[in-house]
Parts: sequence; structure tokens; C-alpha cells
Amino acid sequence: MKATLKPLTLAAAIAACVVGTQAHAYEAGDFIARAGVTTVAPDGDSTQVFVNGGSLGADSGVDVDNDTQLGLTFTYMLDQSWGVELLAATPFSHDASGKGSFLNTRGVGSVADTKQLPPTLSAVYYFNSESAFKPYVGLGLNYTFFFDEEGGANLEAGAGDLDVDLDDSWGLAAQVGFDFDLGNNLLLNASVRYIDIDTEATLTVKDGSNALGLPQGARITTDVDIDPMVYSVMIGYKF
Repeated sequence: MKATLKPLTLAAAIAACVVGTQAHAYEAGDFIARAGVTTVAPDGDSTQVFVNGGSLGADSGVDVDNDTQLGLTFTYMLDQSWGVELLAATPFSHDASGKGSFLNTRGVGSVADTKQLPPTLSAVYYFNSESAFKPYVGLGLNYTFFFDEEGGANLEAGAGDLDVDLDDSWGLAAQVGFDFDLGNNLLLNASVRYIDIDTEATLTVKDGSNALGLPQGARITTDVDIDPMVYSVMIGYKF
């Protein structure tokens, strides 16, 4: 957690160094575009892993790793305090690794790889848009869709080729952040958000002749609560 908060600390320090900058209030009709570094850090909790409905053990499950990409936000101000924000990004890539005694003893590390995009539309409220330091909170709706799903190299080494499917997700998103007015319509932005992302992963065995002895058509399933914290540091421009 300390490591992931370093960008936010740096952003706050930069803002403090230029505290004398003349501030310009947000107004109805302002459009703010931001771009910068965004890290998705999944919680990665999951149910047990099942094969054709049979559990691979009470301690079985999957972990999902972090990824950092280019993050984008676009905000339209309805008045001095309220705005509508769209979160976008370049695709995030995640590796899901297996855990539990059954999977570990068989050397199954990587279970699946996937890419995802989490567009999020939020209402944001600025507490004091007339100052240089403009803190805000936001609440919105996220839609995450997964694509380019593939079986992990370790699992496919034992189970053969797999057909992998991850269900898309709808969920709420909440955030806190700030803009700092750098002058000349430039802004420094930092934010932390939580997104509710849940998916059911289904891996189907294509070939029955495999080292793990799984029959053709066998279905490996688990429900994954990805529920990431999302950290962003961006530079913005107000039009």
C-alpha cells in the first residue's frame, strides 16, 4: 500500500510547491481532459476452483496481478461544483495465478491471461473549485469487459489447449482526488478509486489427451472478485 501511494504523495508535494499559482474557478460548460499513469491493483479474492462441479480443495483459488497503463479522464462541468466524468484507458493486462495445495503440487502457476477495459461514468463534486487546490469525490457506474482471454502457460502444459471465457462486469465505483491549478489552464491531478468488478471464469478443456487426465469438455470454473483499487496521477487541460 505504501508503494502504491507514492505517486499521490509526489503529486501533493508538487502542488504544495506551486501553491502561489493564481486559481481559476470551474464554470458550467468547462471541459477538462486529463492523461497520465494509472495502476489497477486487484484485490483478487475468489471462490474455490471447480472441475465439472467438483472442488479442487477448500484452499484453491486464483490471484490476479497488478498492471499500469495510460489512463484518461474527460470531465464536463455542469456548474462550479458538479461535473460528469468518463474514465478511459489503454487495455490493462492481467495474469491469474492458481493457489492451493492441489494446484501447487502440480506446478500450476499461471491459470489464465486476459486484457480488460473498465470505462466508468461518474458524477463528481468539487468542494472548492475557486481555489488552486480543488479536492473532489465521485460516485459512478463501471462496465468492465474482458477480451483476448487465454489459458495460462503452466495450466495448458498439463491440461492442453483451453477455451477461456470471463464474464463482463457491471459495478459501482467511488473515488477521491484533487485537481491543482498550475496556471494557463494546466492542471495536476491525482485520484484513488475503488471499482466493484466481479467475473466468472470458465476454462474448457479442448482435448481429452492431457497430462492432468481431464476429459474433453471438462469445465474449470471459479468466481473472482477483482475489486481493484485504481491509482492515477495525471496532467490535465481545461478547455
